[in-house]
Amino acid sequence: MVRRWMVPAFIRTEKKINRIMWHRDLRVLEAIFNPSAIVSQKAVCDINQPPRARQLQLRARHAPSIMKLMFPRARLIAATLMLFATGMCGAQTQVDTKAELAAHLQKAQSYLQQKRPDLAIPELEAAVQLAPHEVEIQGNLGVLLFFSGKQAEAIPHLRFAVERQPDLAKIQGILGIAELHTEYPVDGRKDLEAAFPRIDDPLFKVQAGLELVGAYTQVSDLEPAAATLAQLKETAPDNPEVLYASYRTYADLSGESMIALSLAAPESAQMHQLLAHEETKEGNTNGAIAQYRKAIEINPHLPSVHFELAQLLSTSQAPAIKKQSEQEYLAALKDNPRDEKSVCALAEIARTKGNESEALKRYTTAIELQPDDANAKLGLAKVLLEMNKPDQALPLLEASAQLEPTNATAHYRLATLYKKLGRTEDAKREVEFYQKYKEMKEKLRVVYKDLLIQPDAIRSDENPEK
Repeated sequence: MVRRWMVPAFIRTEKKINRIMWHRDLRVLEAIFNPSAIVSQKAVCDINQPPRARQLQLRARHAPSIMKLMFPRARLIAATLMLFATGMCGAQTQVDTKAELAAHLQKAQSYLQQKRPDLAIPELEAAVQLAPHEVEIQGNLGVLLFFSGKQAEAIPHLRFAVERQPDLAKIQGILGIAELHTEYPVDGRKDLEAAFPRIDDPLFKVQAGLELVGAYTQVSDLEPAAATLAQLKETAPDNPEVLYASYRTYADLSGESMIALSLAAPESAQMHQLLAHEETKEGNTNGAIAQYRKAIEINPHLPSVHFELAQLLSTSQAPAIKKQSEQEYLAALKDNPRDEKSVCALAEIARTKGNESEALKRYTTAIELQPDDANAKLGLAKVLLEMNKPDQALPLLEASAQLEPTNATAHYRLATLYKKLGRTEDAKREVEFYQKYKEMKEKLRVVYKDLLIQPDAIRSDENPEK
């Protein structure tokens, strides 16, 4: 039990400790609460001792209770001071790291402006070490490594960026190309398949698309290759690489289909129709006619066979063969009354015979079946001009030239009509178009002549089946 005379010393001790609690010197706190600095708790207050001695003994005796009350508060302050000091160090470290990172990025940008990617790459590598989770830095480093020919080194950085930000279509496309040219062709194909439809840059879309087509054709997967090329032709319709890749792919598809058909149905009407196409490409006209007739013998209603045979027969100058072509067009139309191409062919035959009314009727029917057929509009315009109806022919000629701008005949006819109507400037413009496309056609004729494939003359004096 604490006696009355003990209280002042206890209070003074507590007040002193409270004052020390707010002192900033941690060494003072440690001296107050260091057990070795306090008298043993077993010491007993001797009432016979001098007051100063009794106060010391009392302070030692009650120190544990005072410490129990006050130590958590002091410990909190000490811990706070330590955390503050640690935070100051951490903040200073973060500031230093950010400054170092900014310096590396600035140097990389400066080197890129100087067109020195070889010097920019080490700076970005250092930046990645400082900020390994930054998608933009990883992606930029991967791109630089890729275009520096270090595709294998680029892959981890590009993959990191794509995995954390899947909407980076261009980065994923670059990743796919890098994987195709290293030891990850399967992953490359998957990444290009995912990225290709989402790439907006036309130039890179062509590059990525052609890489994807190459990946398909390498394993003879031609159908997806053709589908990819169809998209590329929309993006770059005049690109020579795209056009050549289309030619090769479609040729391979054709050969693949021919082999499959020859194995599945070697004596079918379709097989003979296919062989007729091959004979025509080789210039063997009579052989092609023989194959068409065999196909018709097996199946007289084989789709398009009569039209194709009629087209081949119509190239002959012999009247008897011309007559046969007309019969084949009629047979095609009988099988399919909506065969607009056969209707146009019969209309032209009627026009060349001078049968204007039949030609007018058939060309009108063709346009009803296919309103956007430039040849049908041109043919009907010719008939109307021959019937001296230029006002009706003019809109048909203009529409035909618009639908098929490279048709030199349409521009020539339009120029002639404009001149008759007194529209000199319009006539001059159409003459320029006519000359331009006529020259282009002549150049193409020279190119095809170099192929040394000339069609045989159709023989009318012998059985083409023999």
